Amino acid sequence: MDKIQTIIIGGGQAGLSTSYFLCQMGHEHLVLERASQAGSVWRNDRWDSFTLLTPNWSIKLPGMSYSGNNPDGFLTRNELVAYFEKYIENFDLPVQYNTSVTEVTQMKDGEGYLIKTNDKTFQAKNVVVATGQFQTPKIPGFSANIPRHVLQIHSGQYRNPGQLPDGAVLIVGSAQSGTQIAEELHQSGRTVYLCVGSAPRVPRRYRGRDIFEWLNLTGFTERTVDKLPSPNAKFAGNPHLSGRDGGRTINLHLFARDGVKLLGHLIGADDGKINLAPDLKESLARADKAEADIIAMIDQFIEKNGINAPHETLPKHQDGYVLEEITELDLKAANINTIIWAIGYKFDYSLVKLQVTDEDGYPIQQRGVTQFPGLYFVGLSWLHKHKSPLLMGVGEDADYIASHITE
Repeated sequence: MDKIQTIIIGGGQAGLSTSYFLCQMGHEHLVLERASQAGSVWRNDRWDSFTLLTPNWSIKLPGMSYSGNNPDGFLTRNELVAYFEKYIENFDLPVQYNTSVTEVTQMKDGEGYLIKTNDKTFQAKNVVVATGQFQTPKIPGFSANIPRHVLQIHSGQYRNPGQLPDGAVLIVGSAQSGTQIAEELHQSGRTVYLCVGSAPRVPRRYRGRDIFEWLNLTGFTERTVDKLPSPNAKFAGNPHLSGRDGGRTINLHLFARDGVKLLGHLIGADDGKINLAPDLKESLARADKAEADIIAMIDQFIEKNGINAPHETLPKHQDGYVLEEITELDLKAANINTIIWAIGYKFDYSLVKLQVTDEDGYPIQQRGVTQFPGLYFVGLSWLHKHKSPLLMGVGEDADYIASHITE
């Protein structure tokens, strides 16, 4: 059994940021990463044309902020992978690859933890769980009722239009992944059906600046978890947006105008048909309102602070509201041979054999610190702030956790 002061589970941005601070403090630790290479999520779970949705200037992992010549651009998938590889190399972070943690248990005396892996068992005083929130792809049970000839994949398995069989494609979920994949498939000449969910919408640019710059300036990304209207609000979908080709707005009304076939929520499947809720227009209205609310907040901020920004009126598209609500669709008649599930992931922290999660399965903690001495979480949505899981925000939480460990 190897004994070490601190074990970090997960070599993504949260784990690496925590490792950076522990290295700066001279604290003995090891990062256990189940993948064989750095940047595994970006490398293996994103499509070929994927780009970052936040501008390059927002890349601020501790010690290595973006320093390229295109701060307002959006890194591609391969550029992001290279960034993580360089980050590990520059700071000589102690990452051990091909190591899957299967179990974390507390020592009988309460002084430390046993960490079982596929290779060996470690004993550590501290454990930082930095595995994120995307452990298991969400695919509903009724997917088993869909005919076998229809290819079903999760959005994390999608790479490009050429990998899919001929015919139309049904995409279930309209948050960031679903809408971007739908746009790419439609532009490739595919007939695309899109089941619309509750994700909001923001414009890519407004009044001369990227929307993310406004969200940063207004303090929107600095909101703390205690300001949320309800605990479940932290699970809300991210807004429609794209970083491709320099970044652009994604609007479902324009999808409808261009020929993407919008549908309500998918609620079941049987006998070669899918069943849909008649709530498309309700979802479109929520997205429209979300954009209007964000724009009103920015306008108010500009006026209050006397910022010189050109006035702008966003177009109010209505195309989706004239569509017929469809409650049943025959997959064969629609020539749908592929379904892409873009409804997110489930999080799973069952490897920690302690009562550390609430009724939603979300870790019980205060800014990553649990009730169990030496057990921490980092990299979660709304761990402390809205920006906690982002490349511009994860470093703050990692610094806090690393300081807590060394103190």
